[in-house]
Amino acid sequence: MLEHYLIVHKSVLPDYFEKVVEARRLIESGKAPDVSSAVKMAGISRSTFYKYKDYILEPSAMSDGRKAVLSVMLVHETGVLSALLARVSEAGCNVLTITQSLPIHDRAGVTFSLDISEMPGTIDSLLAAIASTPGVEQPKLLAIE
Repeated sequence: MLEHYLIVHKSVLPDYFEKVVEARRLIESGKAPDVSSAVKMAGISRSTFYKYKDYILEPSAMSDGRKAVLSVMLVHETGVLSALLARVSEAGCNVLTITQSLPIHDRAGVTFSLDISEMPGTIDSLLAAIASTPGVEQPKLLAIE
């Protein structure tokens, strides 16, 4: 998956990319209660925010360990979350946090953060392993440091 990304100096990008990041920060910090407020504060449209929010990743300050945040959709069946966690463990990752939404239409969203500092493989191989887990759909890398 990382082969689909480029590291580009922000001075050559349109200013609305940085404003998308700003809007996301406002939402995550609680300074904006919702997307409408955040985009208004950042000075962009909602459509711009939704168009780019999943494609602009901001590098975090360097730290001792490597971390990744991923999201998936799980089929609402017994053992799917357990199988996902086993797959993540087999890949050499340690789960730091996990948040699961209530299932709607037999699907539940899960967001989890991982310590990937000891992972022997690549993030692409981890995403492929997660995608191959029965009952796991739409694996997505949200952030990495």
